[in-house]
Amino acid sequence: MQRCKWCNLNNPIYVKYHDEEWGVPTYDDQKLFELLILESFQAGLSWECILNKRENFKKAYDNFNIDKIVNYDENKINELKQNPGIIRNKLKIKASINNAKIFKKIEKEYGSFSKYIWSFTNNKVIYETNKTSSELSDKISNDLKKRGMTFVGTTIIYAYLQATGIINSHDENCFKKGNQNG
Repeated sequence: MQRCKWCNLNNPIYVKYHDEEWGVPTYDDQKLFELLILESFQAGLSWECILNKRENFKKAYDNFNIDKIVNYDENKINELKQNPGIIRNKLKIKASINNAKIFKKIEKEYGSFSKYIWSFTNNKVIYETNKTSSELSDKISNDLKKRGMTFVGTTIIYAYLQATGIINSHDENCFKKGNQNG
């Protein structure tokens, strides 16, 4: 079975992520939030590194419960900075809390974050490969930055759109290429 060339076949976590999650259209706000937080931590690192720490992030971030995260205080920030199981970058930690608050505002404005993010493509999946940014990721990145989010540059947002299935970037010879529903 052929997979995308980036998928490390020696890492079962990565293979499972590729086969079951990456590029599958996602409409659940909880999942969209989790992936946005993880993608923002990925900045400057490999996605494989983040995936390997995902379970630690889930524990440290109260299973990505947005209602808890928006209320994180300095004590929680310090606790996260001391957690060797996650990325201990203070700016990224603070951004995750700030971005959670803005995510909730977008949910309130649009009825859901899913409606917001999918509105940029009129609810259509886009197929494209071999890119790290696009006009679409530029547009969404700029909008999120205008709303006050950080660590949401165009490359991070492009990777987020791929992860959430808004952009299907499975390689031409990958068994998942034509399977946009998972």
